[in-house]
Amino acid sequence: MISPDISIENEGWQKFDIETIVSTCLSSLEAEAPDGMRPGEVVLLFTDNDAVHELNREWRGKDKPTNVLSFPAEDFPVPEGEAAPLGDIALALETCLSEADEKDISPEAHLSHLILHGILHLLGYDHISDSDAAEMEDLERRLLARIGIADPYGSAADGESDA
Repeated sequence: MISPDISIENEGWQKFDIETIVSTCLSSLEAEAPDGMRPGEVVLLFTDNDAVHELNREWRGKDKPTNVLSFPAEDFPVPEGEAAPLGDIALALETCLSEADEKDISPEAHLSHLILHGILHLLGYDHISDSDAAEMEDLERRLLARIGIADPYGSAADGESDA
């Protein structure tokens, strides 16, 4: 079971039921049980473009904000009985809202997609090669369908995710 540690750094996120959205995403992951699924803690930071821009510049060398960033945890010893951390995810409010508006979808649907996308990166999925991207996108479609969210890749490609 993946357990979330939610941190809301920007008050703009407070208009959303973040805990329910995260819980719904985790339930979908548990039901699907994708390859690489394992118990652990994921830290979710709900912040703004400025903070994500800084993280993106510092850790990825990209001097721009993005919608979601994922930082897989390094392997290190964990006390017996405790789940290993999976990693951290940072989400940018302004980018999430503007992308949802551009796609004409609800911010909650787009946020669910970004959360799942970020967690899949923590579980070892990536979209560097075309075949890896196809596998990850197919899994995202199935996870989102489980929670009643339409295919984000169906009519228009999702914006660049730098997770």
